Amino acid sequence: MPVIAFPGSPPDPPGPGADSSVTAAIDRFLACLPAKTTRDSYAKTLTHLAALAGNRRVADLSCEDYAAVMDRWNTAAAATWNRHLSALVSFTTWAQRQDLLATNPARRLTRRPAVRRGDRAIPAARLETLFTDERHPLRERLLWRLLYETAARADEILSLDVADLDLERRRARVTSKGGAIEYVHWATATARLLPRLLQGRQAGPVFLADRRAPATGRRAPATADICPVTGRGRLSYPRAEYLFKTATADLDPHREGWTLHQLRHSALQHLAEAGRTAPELQAKSRHQHLASLGRYIRLGEETSARITAEHDPAARRRAR
Repeated sequence: MPVIAFPGSPPDPPGPGADSSVTAAIDRFLACLPAKTTRDSYAKTLTHLAALAGNRRVADLSCEDYAAVMDRWNTAAAATWNRHLSALVSFTTWAQRQDLLATNPARRLTRRPAVRRGDRAIPAARLETLFTDERHPLRERLLWRLLYETAARADEILSLDVADLDLERRRARVTSKGGAIEYVHWATATARLLPRLLQGRQAGPVFLADRRAPATGRRAPATADICPVTGRGRLSYPRAEYLFKTATADLDPHREGWTLHQLRHSALQHLAEAGRTAPELQAKSRHQHLASLGRYIRLGEETSARITAEHDPAARRRAR
């Protein structure tokens, strides 16, 4: 028979796995995540939890421990705060299912409302100015255009190897957010630039860092992330983001510079404005749910008026 919990009764004690250390539990949790991008993102947060309470039992984690971890991002943007909090909440949910935790140390922490600007989409004319400005290196101009033309996530494109490219069909094989293997497609401008960047390379990362990768030490990358021809490592997301924000600071009305994710957002917004339907946007963006595309297909009053007029039963002239 199920046990009935009465108000005021103490919580059930943690299960037999409660003696697990925080560090060991975090390792097990991360190993359960199928998507590498999610593992890497959560690891950035949980590393700080392990540093704070790594040798202690998971069952002994407290609200104060979680608050101390989140205090590192107390002055960060709401999106950054929410991202790190999501990592802690996901770990907590997993630990409770494993009977490692009887309480919720994240219960006093709340998500912060994100301040959304109304101009997240970058005007197409400004993007074309940016893409064709030869003051910027070829690598950056190709990366930015490729992100826009494919509407792909930045980490997907930065993770590309030369072997993933199908130049003839103008597509590349990527590992999506959920771990599935999918294809992204580009247009003529990217097709013209790619051979110039590759210069005959047949293996290694598509986008390379500026310097040779260290062979030893804690900063040495995996062999798969090193170009066998040049010895340079893979271009990192933080570096690519910094270069893009720096290059676009003068074009941004807020003088803050744009983010790489805004290229994906802009591509979908521009396709929606050109009349593409939600299912077509889903095919392009590879979103799992159509509801995620609602922000792109809200085209305003003019679109509503045009659709109403075109489908008015009383209209005397009908398009043939």
